[in-house]
Amino acid sequence: MAFTCATGKHRRPSRVKRTTANAVGVAALTTSGVIGTLAAPALAAGAPVEQTGLLQTVTLGDSVAEKIDAQAAAQKQAAEQKQAEEAARRKAAEKARQEREAKERAAREAERRRLNAFVPPISNSYVSTGYKTGGSLWSSGSHTGIDFHAATGTPVHAVGAGTVVQTGWGGAYGNQIVIRMNDGTYTQYGHLSSIGVSVGQRVVPGQQIALAGSTGNTTGPHLHFEARTTPEYGSDIDPVAYLRSHGVNV
Repeated sequence: MAFTCATGKHRRPSRVKRTTANAVGVAALTTSGVIGTLAAPALAAGAPVEQTGLLQTVTLGDSVAEKIDAQAAAQKQAAEQKQAEEAARRKAAEKARQEREAKERAAREAERRRLNAFVPPISNSYVSTGYKTGGSLWSSGSHTGIDFHAATGTPVHAVGAGTVVQTGWGGAYGNQIVIRMNDGTYTQYGHLSSIGVSVGQRVVPGQQIALAGSTGNTTGPHLHFEARTTPEYGSDIDPVAYLRSHGVNV
């Protein structure tokens, strides 16, 4: 069986019907222009504007835009200048580092050459008695070194870099010094009037180590110089050839 909903003054229209009617009415008002007529006075009366959360669009004038462009350009120029200055600073620092390292290398090389250099034991002197000269003056029957002409008190220098291994009285040699050279050979300095170094001391080429004299078995002041393979007597080698092999012209 079907039921029919009766209409009449006692029945209120449903919500759907009311909404439909309202929509039809609004459409009619819009078509007739009534809303447009009523809206203007309402807005003019200061009706509150609904806050939508949208930002208003601002149109900038040419002068403001130019100022912004100029500011941006200035900032860019400042940044580029800072980068250029930083690059120049790094370049200068690198150049200074290279120059410093070059000087250090040069100094090390100069020191290496100096330590490897050899000099005569007596400056501005000459050999007065040669190696292996024979005679009764020497117990071995011949001269085991060479003699440099020198007055008492003449400075005696280490011929090269090394370490002092003996000092003091050496019998016929009088006051003597024996140095172990960096190349493993030994040099001996005899007949000294005074000694200026001690055992264990490191010496460098040209360093003053003593003063010449006439102590021990000698006929007058001079420096007796020997080159040896050991620190002891009897291991002598040709001192002239030894010095010449190290660049000393005697």
